[in-house]
Amino acid sequence: MRIDLHTHSTASDGTDTPAELVAHAAAAGLDAVAITDHDTTSGWADALAALPAGLRLVRGAELSCVSPDGRGGHCTVHLLAYLFDPQAPAVVAEAARTRADRRKRLAAIADRMAADGLPVDADDLLAGVPHDATPGRPHIAMALVRAGIVSTVDEAFTQYLNDRGRYYVPSSRTPVESSLETIAGAGGVTVLAHAFAHHRGRTVTADVIKELAALGLGGLEVDHPDHDLEARERLRALADELGLITTGSSDYHGTNKVIELGQETTAPEMLDAIAERATGVGIVGGS
Repeated sequence: MRIDLHTHSTASDGTDTPAELVAHAAAAGLDAVAITDHDTTSGWADALAALPAGLRLVRGAELSCVSPDGRGGHCTVHLLAYLFDPQAPAVVAEAARTRADRRKRLAAIADRMAADGLPVDADDLLAGVPHDATPGRPHIAMALVRAGIVSTVDEAFTQYLNDRGRYYVPSSRTPVESSLETIAGAGGVTVLAHAFAHHRGRTVTADVIKELAALGLGGLEVDHPDHDLEARERLRALADELGLITTGSSDYHGTNKVIELGQETTAPEMLDAIAERATGVGIVGGS
């Protein structure tokens, strides 16, 4: 059984619509796929409506949070939240706040770039993002690709959109402790995404992960394209020590990244463990 528990659609910063995402997942030979757009569940309904026969759909989201890094500072972390109730009041309120903050941030970045003569218009960018979808820096990156300024989304981040560049605007991240509490209260299960992807920037230490596990973190994303062998071994050992679920995922974004669906996969027993712990919504589809 082939299971990919981390993918993105046009509901956030992927290039496949939710319907295309599940169609491509089935064509790639997956038995189960999770839709985990950034800070939104707006793609769930379309993915479910288009679900091919035989494919299981795990509904989720990737939540952007801030956490102590274990070295005296703070860093961004991402929680993969699975099978939670999207109508839980705390979930609805946080999703609305996050979308509004992301739109404001995207406009601020675009305005800075336009002031330097780059062909980026905040109004045009925001007009192209549905109100219930989640805007982000990848939308600016795609605009730069379309304008011929860069060749790829990765190049746009390297040259213009990284956290150390002149166009960086900090976002208002939710404390990770609050997100853990919100998802638990909505019946969901949380997995820490790409925790040791050091080339992305500052990461948390093992001690921080232990603290998050004590607060209810359910698992660790171990097998990820941005984890080298050493990172995978350290995370797997940590998960074994803490009794956490381990997952493997592609972090697929369509043509925005050179990553294939099912490039990394999750063991069936780990998906079963997620489903057993969740009380929000269930896995749908399959034979």
